[in-house]
Amino acid sequence: MIIVALVEQRAAAQAGRSQVPQFEPEPLWSQALPNKWVNGQVGGVAVDSHDNVWVFHRPATIPDGEKGASLTPPQSECCIPAPPLLEFDTNGKFLQAWGGPGQGYEWFSSEHAVLVDYKDNVWLSGNAKEDNQLLKFTNKGKFLMQIGHAGKNRGSNDTENLGGPAGLFVYRKTNELFVADGYFNHRVIVFDADTGAYKRHWGAYGKKPDDNLKFPPRAQLIQGPPPEGFNNPVHAVVVTNDDMVYVADRTNNRLQVFKLDGTFIKEVFISRNTLQNEGTVHAFAVSPDKDQKFLYIVDGSNKAIRVMNRQMLEMVASVGGHAGHNAREFFHIHGVAIDSKGNLFLGEVNNGQRYYKYAFKGMGPAPAIASAR
Repeated sequence: MIIVALVEQRAAAQAGRSQVPQFEPEPLWSQALPNKWVNGQVGGVAVDSHDNVWVFHRPATIPDGEKGASLTPPQSECCIPAPPLLEFDTNGKFLQAWGGPGQGYEWFSSEHAVLVDYKDNVWLSGNAKEDNQLLKFTNKGKFLMQIGHAGKNRGSNDTENLGGPAGLFVYRKTNELFVADGYFNHRVIVFDADTGAYKRHWGAYGKKPDDNLKFPPRAQLIQGPPPEGFNNPVHAVVVTNDDMVYVADRTNNRLQVFKLDGTFIKEVFISRNTLQNEGTVHAFAVSPDKDQKFLYIVDGSNKAIRVMNRQMLEMVASVGGHAGHNAREFFHIHGVAIDSKGNLFLGEVNNGQRYYKYAFKGMGPAPAIASAR
Protein backbone atom coordinates (compact mmCIF):
# COMPACT_ATOMS: atom_id res chain seq x y z
CA MET A 1 0.00 0.00 0.00
CA ILE A 2 1.15 3.50 -0.70
CA ILE A 3 0.47 5.75 2.30
CA VAL A 4 -0.44 9.29 1.42
CA ALA A 5 2.39 11.76 1.84
CA LEU A 6 5.72 10.11 1.48
CA VAL A 7 7.60 13.38 1.68
CA GLU A 8 9.10 12.54 5.05
CA GLN A 9 8.04 9.71 7.33
CA ARG A 10 9.06 8.93 10.89
CA ALA A 11 7.33 5.80 12.11
CA ALA A 12 8.00 6.52 15.76
CA ALA A 13 5.97 9.70 15.56
CA GLN A 14 2.94 8.18 13.85
CA ALA A 15 0.91 7.66 17.02
CA GLY A 16 -1.32 10.58 17.86
CA ARG A 17 -1.22 12.13 14.41
CA SER A 18 -4.47 13.06 12.69
CA GLN A 19 -6.08 10.60 10.31
CA VAL A 20 -5.73 11.21 6.58
CA PRO A 21 -6.87 9.31 3.46
CA GLN A 22 -4.75 6.36 2.34
CA PHE A 23 -4.47 5.25 -1.28
CA GLU A 24 -3.12 2.37 -3.32
CA PRO A 25 -2.62 2.42 -7.11
CA GLU A 26 -4.60 -0.04 -9.23
CA PRO A 27 -2.60 -0.23 -12.48
CA LEU A 28 -4.87 -2.92 -13.96
CA TRP A 29 -8.11 -1.06 -13.26
CA SER A 30 -9.15 -0.31 -16.87
CA GLN A 31 -9.57 -2.99 -19.51
CA ALA A 32 -7.98 -2.67 -22.95
CA LEU A 33 -9.89 -0.54 -25.44
CA PRO A 34 -11.74 -2.40 -28.22
CA ASN A 35 -11.24 -2.05 -31.98
CA LYS A 36 -7.47 -1.67 -31.67
CA TRP A 37 -8.09 1.82 -30.31
CA VAL A 38 -5.37 3.83 -28.60
CA ASN A 39 -5.67 7.08 -26.64
CA GLY A 40 -3.61 10.25 -26.77
CA GLN A 41 -2.91 12.85 -24.11
CA VAL A 42 -5.63 12.84 -21.46
CA GLY A 43 -6.89 16.39 -21.10
CA GLY A 44 -9.57 15.64 -18.54
CA VAL A 45 -11.25 12.99 -16.40
CA ALA A 46 -14.66 13.02 -14.71
CA VAL A 47 -16.89 10.79 -12.60
CA ASP A 48 -20.67 10.85 -13.03
CA SER A 49 -23.52 10.20 -10.59
CA HIS A 50 -23.31 6.46 -11.32
CA ASP A 51 -19.59 6.36 -10.49
CA ASN A 52 -18.78 5.79 -14.14
CA VAL A 53 -15.47 7.32 -15.24
CA TRP A 54 -15.12 9.55 -18.31
CA VAL A 55 -11.80 10.16 -20.07
CA PHE A 56 -11.38 13.03 -22.55
CA HIS A 57 -8.28 12.57 -24.69
CA ARG A 58 -6.58 14.19 -27.68
CA PRO A 59 -6.48 11.86 -30.69
CA ALA A 60 -4.29 14.29 -32.66
CA THR A 61 -1.46 13.87 -30.14
CA ILE A 62 -0.97 10.16 -30.81
CA PRO A 63 2.43 9.60 -32.48
CA ASP A 64 2.48 7.79 -35.83
CA GLY A 65 4.34 4.90 -34.24
CA GLU A 66 1.32 4.22 -32.02
CA LYS A 67 -1.38 4.52 -34.71
CA GLY A 68 0.22 2.68 -37.60
CA ALA A 69 -2.99 0.93 -38.66
CA SER A 70 -4.65 4.30 -39.35
CA LEU A 71 -1.96 5.60 -41.69
CA THR A 72 -2.08 5.50 -45.50
CA PRO A 73 -0.83 3.02 -46.38
CA PRO A 74 -1.13 1.15 -43.05
CA GLN A 75 2.22 0.79 -41.30
CA SER A 76 1.23 -1.91 -38.81
CA GLU A 77 -1.66 -4.02 -37.56
CA CYS A 78 -2.12 -1.72 -34.57
CA CYS A 79 -3.54 0.82 -33.77
CA ILE A 80 -6.30 3.38 -34.48
CA PRO A 81 -7.05 6.59 -32.55
CA ALA A 82 -10.05 6.16 -30.27
CA PRO A 83 -12.91 8.68 -30.29
CA PRO A 84 -12.11 11.58 -27.95
CA LEU A 85 -14.50 10.65 -25.13
CA LEU A 86 -14.33 7.26 -23.38
CA GLU A 87 -16.64 5.94 -20.66
CA PHE A 88 -15.83 3.13 -18.19
CA ASP A 89 -17.81 1.66 -15.34
CA THR A 90 -16.52 1.73 -11.78
CA ASN A 91 -14.64 -1.55 -12.33
CA GLY A 92 -12.85 -0.29 -15.44
CA LYS A 93 -15.09 -2.04 -17.98
CA PHE A 94 -15.29 -0.08 -21.23
CA LEU A 95 -18.83 1.15 -21.93
CA GLN A 96 -18.85 3.53 -24.88
CA ALA A 97 -16.93 6.14 -26.87
CA TRP A 98 -18.01 9.14 -28.91
CA GLY A 99 -17.10 12.71 -29.79
CA GLY A 100 -15.44 14.67 -32.54
CA PRO A 101 -16.65 17.06 -35.25
CA GLY A 102 -20.34 16.97 -36.14
CA GLN A 103 -23.26 19.02 -37.39
CA GLY A 104 -24.61 21.91 -35.37
CA TYR A 105 -21.52 22.64 -33.25
CA GLU A 106 -17.86 23.60 -33.47
CA TRP A 107 -15.46 20.92 -32.22
CA PHE A 108 -12.18 21.75 -30.50
CA SER A 109 -8.65 22.02 -31.80
CA SER A 110 -7.31 20.65 -28.49
CA GLU A 111 -9.55 18.62 -26.18
CA HIS A 112 -9.26 19.65 -22.54
CA ALA A 113 -11.93 19.38 -19.82
CA VAL A 114 -14.86 17.02 -19.28
CA LEU A 115 -17.59 17.36 -16.67
CA VAL A 116 -20.70 15.23 -16.17
CA ASP A 117 -23.28 17.24 -14.23
CA TYR A 118 -25.94 16.07 -11.77
CA LYS A 119 -28.43 15.66 -14.65
CA ASP A 120 -25.95 13.39 -16.48
CA ASN A 121 -25.24 16.00 -19.15
CA VAL A 122 -21.68 16.01 -20.49
CA TRP A 123 -19.81 19.31 -20.77
CA LEU A 124 -16.61 19.64 -22.81
CA SER A 125 -14.00 22.33 -23.43
CA GLY A 126 -10.85 22.90 -25.46
CA ASN A 127 -7.70 24.87 -24.69
CA ALA A 128 -6.34 25.98 -28.07
CA LYS A 129 -6.30 29.71 -28.86
CA GLU A 130 -9.31 29.34 -31.15
CA ASP A 131 -11.21 27.16 -28.65
CA ASN A 132 -13.54 29.89 -27.40
CA GLN A 133 -16.59 27.66 -26.89
CA LEU A 134 -18.14 25.08 -24.57
CA LEU A 135 -20.21 22.10 -25.71
CA LYS A 136 -23.01 20.29 -23.88
CA PHE A 137 -24.24 16.79 -24.80
CA THR A 138 -26.38 14.05 -23.34
CA ASN A 139 -24.39 11.16 -21.93
CA LYS A 140 -25.13 9.26 -25.15
CA GLY A 141 -23.58 11.95 -27.32
CA LYS A 142 -26.61 13.95 -28.50
CA PHE A 143 -25.67 17.59 -28.96
CA LEU A 144 -27.61 19.99 -26.70
CA MET A 145 -25.96 23.41 -26.60
CA GLN A 146 -22.92 25.49 -27.47
CA ILE A 147 -21.78 28.51 -25.46
CA GLY A 148 -19.42 30.85 -27.31
CA HIS A 149 -17.94 30.54 -30.79
CA ALA A 150 -14.60 29.31 -32.08
CA GLY A 151 -12.12 32.08 -32.84
CA LYS A 152 -14.30 34.87 -31.41
CA ASN A 153 -12.70 35.59 -28.00
CA ARG A 154 -12.61 39.31 -27.21
CA GLY A 155 -10.82 39.05 -23.88
CA SER A 156 -11.53 38.54 -20.21
CA ASN A 157 -14.61 40.80 -20.13
CA ASP A 158 -16.32 39.21 -23.13
CA THR A 159 -19.62 37.78 -21.85
CA GLU A 160 -20.35 35.68 -24.95
CA ASN A 161 -17.12 33.81 -25.69
CA LEU A 162 -14.42 31.98 -23.77
CA GLY A 163 -10.63 31.99 -24.06
CA GLY A 164 -9.38 28.41 -23.90
CA PRO A 165 -11.68 27.41 -21.01
CA ALA A 166 -9.82 24.96 -18.82
CA GLY A 167 -12.04 23.84 -15.93
CA LEU A 168 -15.78 23.22 -15.53
CA PHE A 169 -18.15 22.69 -12.60
CA VAL A 170 -21.96 22.66 -12.38
CA TYR A 171 -23.26 23.57 -8.92
CA ARG A 172 -26.52 21.79 -8.21
CA LYS A 173 -27.90 24.29 -5.65
CA THR A 174 -27.94 27.13 -8.17
CA ASN A 175 -27.86 25.13 -11.43
CA GLU A 176 -24.94 27.26 -12.56
CA LEU A 177 -21.94 26.36 -14.70
CA PHE A 178 -18.67 27.74 -13.31
CA VAL A 179 -15.81 27.98 -15.83
CA ALA A 180 -12.10 28.50 -15.16
CA ASP A 181 -11.31 30.67 -18.18
CA GLY A 182 -8.62 29.93 -18.99
CA TYR A 183 -5.57 29.58 -21.19
CA PHE A 184 -6.04 33.02 -22.77
CA ASN A 185 -8.45 34.82 -20.40
CA HIS A 186 -7.92 35.63 -16.72
CA ARG A 187 -11.19 34.92 -14.95
CA VAL A 188 -13.98 32.77 -13.63
CA ILE A 189 -17.21 33.07 -15.62
CA VAL A 190 -20.64 31.71 -14.67
CA PHE A 191 -23.54 30.65 -16.91
CA ASP A 192 -27.01 29.23 -16.38
CA ALA A 193 -26.53 25.48 -16.89
CA ASP A 194 -29.88 25.06 -18.69
CA THR A 195 -30.02 28.08 -20.98
CA GLY A 196 -26.35 29.05 -21.27
CA ALA A 197 -27.21 32.63 -20.29
CA TYR A 198 -24.35 34.70 -18.89
CA LYS A 199 -24.61 35.38 -15.14
CA ARG A 200 -21.37 37.01 -13.90
CA HIS A 201 -17.57 36.86 -13.99
CA TRP A 202 -14.59 37.98 -11.92
CA GLY A 203 -10.81 37.94 -11.81
CA ALA A 204 -8.29 37.49 -9.00
CA TYR A 205 -9.41 38.86 -5.62
CA GLY A 206 -12.93 39.22 -7.05
CA LYS A 207 -11.91 42.23 -9.14
CA LYS A 208 -12.68 42.98 -12.77
CA PRO A 209 -10.10 41.07 -14.82
CA ASP A 210 -7.45 43.16 -16.54
CA ASP A 211 -5.80 41.65 -19.61
CA ASN A 212 -3.12 44.36 -19.56
CA LEU A 213 -1.51 43.12 -16.35
CA LYS A 214 2.07 41.95 -16.88
CA PHE A 215 3.59 38.91 -15.20
CA PRO A 216 7.32 38.29 -14.74
CA PRO A 217 8.76 35.70 -17.11
CA ARG A 218 9.10 32.23 -15.65
CA ALA A 219 11.08 30.67 -14.24
CA GLN A 220 11.70 32.82 -11.22
CA LEU A 221 10.43 32.91 -7.67
CA ILE A 222 7.09 34.55 -6.96
CA GLN A 223 8.43 37.10 -4.51
CA GLY A 224 6.99 40.17 -2.85
CA PRO A 225 3.28 40.99 -2.97
CA PRO A 226 1.10 38.29 -4.57
CA PRO A 227 0.27 38.83 -8.27
CA GLU A 228 -2.70 41.17 -8.79
CA GLY A 229 -4.36 39.01 -11.41
CA PHE A 230 -4.83 35.43 -12.49
CA ASN A 231 -2.04 34.23 -14.75
CA ASN A 232 -2.64 31.81 -17.63
CA PRO A 233 -4.00 29.32 -17.36
CA VAL A 234 -6.83 29.75 -14.88
CA HIS A 235 -7.01 26.00 -14.86
CA ALA A 236 -9.67 24.53 -12.56
CA VAL A 237 -12.71 25.41 -10.48
CA VAL A 238 -14.77 23.48 -7.95
CA VAL A 239 -17.69 24.55 -5.74
CA THR A 240 -18.24 22.89 -2.37
CA ASN A 241 -21.47 22.24 -0.48
CA ASP A 242 -20.89 25.26 1.76
CA ASP A 243 -20.97 27.59 -1.26
CA MET A 244 -17.22 28.10 -1.52
CA VAL A 245 -15.62 28.46 -4.97
CA TYR A 246 -12.01 27.21 -5.31
CA VAL A 247 -10.02 28.46 -8.31
CA ALA A 248 -6.68 27.18 -9.60
CA ASP A 249 -4.30 29.99 -10.58
CA ARG A 250 -1.92 27.41 -11.94
CA THR A 251 1.26 29.21 -12.92
CA ASN A 252 1.01 31.63 -10.01
CA ASN A 253 1.29 28.52 -7.80
CA ARG A 254 -1.81 29.39 -5.82
CA LEU A 255 -5.50 28.79 -5.29
CA GLN A 256 -8.03 31.44 -4.38
CA VAL A 257 -11.35 30.96 -2.58
CA PHE A 258 -14.51 32.98 -3.23
CA LYS A 259 -18.17 33.16 -2.35
CA LEU A 260 -20.64 32.26 -5.10
CA ASP A 261 -20.94 35.91 -6.11
CA GLY A 262 -17.19 36.29 -6.57
CA THR A 263 -16.42 37.89 -3.22
CA PHE A 264 -12.82 37.05 -2.35
CA ILE A 265 -12.23 35.11 0.87
CA LYS A 266 -8.64 33.89 1.00
CA GLU A 267 -5.74 32.43 -0.95
CA VAL A 268 -2.95 29.95 -0.37
CA PHE A 269 0.23 29.18 -2.29
CA ILE A 270 1.16 25.59 -3.13
CA SER A 271 4.89 24.80 -3.39
CA ARG A 272 5.44 28.51 -3.92
CA ASN A 273 9.17 28.19 -4.60
CA THR A 274 8.64 25.84 -7.55
CA LEU A 275 10.15 27.48 -10.63
CA GLN A 276 8.90 25.17 -13.36
CA ASN A 277 6.68 27.00 -15.82
CA GLU A 278 3.87 24.44 -15.54
CA GLY A 279 2.87 25.68 -12.08
CA THR A 280 1.66 23.74 -9.06
CA VAL A 281 -2.16 23.99 -8.98
CA HIS A 282 -3.50 22.01 -11.93
CA ALA A 283 -6.79 20.48 -10.80
CA PHE A 284 -9.04 19.83 -7.81
CA ALA A 285 -11.12 17.05 -6.29
CA VAL A 286 -13.07 17.20 -3.04
CA SER A 287 -13.53 14.26 -0.67
CA PRO A 288 -17.08 12.81 -0.77
CA ASP A 289 -17.77 12.91 2.99
CA LYS A 290 -20.59 15.15 4.22
CA ASP A 291 -18.24 17.92 5.32
CA GLN A 292 -15.96 17.57 2.28
CA LYS A 293 -13.06 17.67 4.68
CA PHE A 294 -10.22 17.18 2.19
CA LEU A 295 -9.25 19.07 -0.94
CA TYR A 296 -7.02 17.15 -3.37
CA ILE A 297 -4.77 19.33 -5.51
CA VAL A 298 -2.83 18.15 -8.54
CA ASP A 299 0.70 19.59 -8.36
CA GLY A 300 1.88 18.73 -11.85
CA SER A 301 5.33 20.30 -11.61
CA ASN A 302 6.23 18.31 -8.49
CA LYS A 303 4.54 15.07 -9.64
CA ALA A 304 2.30 14.91 -6.58
CA ILE A 305 -1.24 15.06 -5.26
CA ARG A 306 -1.43 17.48 -2.35
CA VAL A 307 -4.00 16.68 0.35
CA MET A 308 -5.30 19.70 2.22
CA ASN A 309 -7.63 20.22 5.12
CA ARG A 310 -10.20 22.20 3.17
CA GLN A 311 -11.38 24.47 5.96
CA MET A 312 -7.90 25.34 7.19
CA LEU A 313 -6.23 25.24 3.76
CA GLU A 314 -3.34 23.43 5.39
CA MET A 315 -1.53 20.57 3.69
CA VAL A 316 -1.84 17.38 5.72
CA ALA A 317 -0.40 14.83 3.28
CA SER A 318 0.91 14.27 -0.23
CA VAL A 319 0.75 11.38 -2.68
CA GLY A 320 3.70 10.65 -4.93
CA GLY A 321 6.50 13.08 -5.66
CA HIS A 322 8.32 10.69 -8.02
CA ALA A 323 8.42 11.10 -11.80
CA GLY A 324 7.89 8.12 -14.06
CA HIS A 325 5.43 5.98 -15.97
CA ASN A 326 4.97 3.10 -13.55
CA ALA A 327 2.64 2.49 -10.63
CA ARG A 328 3.35 4.89 -7.75
CA GLU A 329 4.91 7.33 -10.22
CA PHE A 330 3.43 10.37 -11.93
CA PHE A 331 4.55 12.02 -15.13
CA HIS A 332 2.45 15.06 -16.08
CA ILE A 333 -0.76 14.79 -14.08
CA HIS A 334 -3.29 17.14 -15.62
CA GLY A 335 -6.70 16.17 -14.26
CA VAL A 336 -8.28 14.42 -11.30
CA ALA A 337 -11.77 13.18 -10.41
CA ILE A 338 -13.20 11.38 -7.39
CA ASP A 339 -16.05 8.89 -7.01
CA SER A 340 -18.56 8.42 -4.20
CA LYS A 341 -16.25 5.96 -2.43
CA GLY A 342 -13.28 8.34 -2.41
CA ASN A 343 -11.28 6.68 -5.21
CA LEU A 344 -9.15 9.04 -7.30
CA PHE A 345 -8.91 8.89 -11.10
CA LEU A 346 -6.04 10.69 -12.80
CA GLY A 347 -5.15 11.69 -16.34
CA GLU A 348 -1.80 12.70 -17.83
CA VAL A 349 -0.79 14.84 -20.81
CA ASN A 350 2.40 15.25 -22.84
CA ASN A 351 4.20 11.90 -22.94
CA GLY A 352 2.02 10.52 -20.15
CA GLN A 353 -0.99 9.60 -22.32
CA ARG A 354 -2.54 7.51 -19.55
CA TYR A 355 -5.45 7.37 -17.12
CA TYR A 356 -5.52 5.30 -13.96
CA LYS A 357 -7.03 4.74 -10.52
CA TYR A 358 -5.76 5.31 -7.00
CA ALA A 359 -8.06 3.29 -4.73
CA PHE A 360 -9.13 4.77 -1.40
CA LYS A 361 -8.13 2.37 1.41
CA GLY A 362 -9.56 4.16 4.42
CA MET A 363 -8.04 6.52 6.93
CA GLY A 364 -4.67 6.20 8.61
CA PRO A 365 -2.04 8.21 10.48
CA ALA A 366 -0.63 11.23 8.72
CA PRO A 367 3.12 10.99 8.10
CA ALA A 368 5.26 14.00 8.87
CA ILE A 369 5.62 16.13 5.77
CA ALA A 370 7.61 19.08 4.62
CA SER A 371 5.58 22.18 3.89
CA ALA A 372 4.45 22.67 0.29
CA ARG A 373 3.56 26.29 0.86
